[in-house]
Amino acid sequence: MKRIFLFLVTNIAVLLVLSITLRLLGVDRILDAQGTGLDYNSLLIMAGVIGFGGSFISLLISKWMAKHATGAHVIEVPSNNTERWLVDTVQRHAQRAGIGMPEVAVYDAPEINAFATGWNKDAALVAVSTGLLNNMSQDEAEAVLGHEVSHVANGDMVTLALIQGVVNTFVIFFSRVIGYVVDRVVFKVERGQGPAFWITSIVAQLVLGVLASIIVMWFSRWREFRADAGGANLAGRNKMIAALERLQLNYGQPPMLPDQVKAFGISGVTGWGMKRLFMSHPPLEERIAALRAST
Repeated sequence: MKRIFLFLVTNIAVLLVLSITLRLLGVDRILDAQGTGLDYNSLLIMAGVIGFGGSFISLLISKWMAKHATGAHVIEVPSNNTERWLVDTVQRHAQRAGIGMPEVAVYDAPEINAFATGWNKDAALVAVSTGLLNNMSQDEAEAVLGHEVSHVANGDMVTLALIQGVVNTFVIFFSRVIGYVVDRVVFKVERGQGPAFWITSIVAQLVLGVLASIIVMWFSRWREFRADAGGANLAGRNKMIAALERLQLNYGQPPMLPDQVKAFGISGVTGWGMKRLFMSHPPLEERIAALRAST
């Protein structure tokens, strides 16, 4: 409930800040003078509802989506020593991190990967691939599980959804404002909304959406460094470094995780130059260097 409250408070705060900022800048008076007839208070509320609503719904159903998208099998009762070890290790990490016991699952994929998701840190999901179990030592897998549990303990899923909701609100609001101004001021449409509004709004939303993605991906990369540090704290720095080095076996290969949970995997897409701005994960060599430089 605390995180739901945070969602609502953040939503209201964004709307208030936008409204106050526009009034202080005199944007409302400028729009009235130009005869746009834009009710930006109503537009703010609509943008907030749509922007945060989508992120909130995605967060609430994130576990369900992840299970169905990956075909993950939740371990209800361990059927072998590997499953028993997985459950025991996640439980030990969760107790040390101060969170409730997550569901533990295994999904069938040849790549070395794992992910965590869920709207509540006391009712999350931690899943590992069969490729990870087949190609990592227990020490390396222990560190990966620590990384994922740290994501849960840090509230990264909720924070990422909050940031996505904020940028969605800005994108929706300002794309509509730009569309209204072009429609009424440039093309002199007096009643309703002309083609210029829709065309301009779509173009503006695409451009602003790209800029918003850069912000979201920057945060996503930052949280990976923090989760690596958390995994090192829970399992040991050398184990975490060894796990990341093992992940380099996948280096240059796109992760096979579905889009719904790709950002939550321990291994992500790599890129250079402009592509780096849209990476959800930092390069593995940078993550390893950061751990080695930590004390």
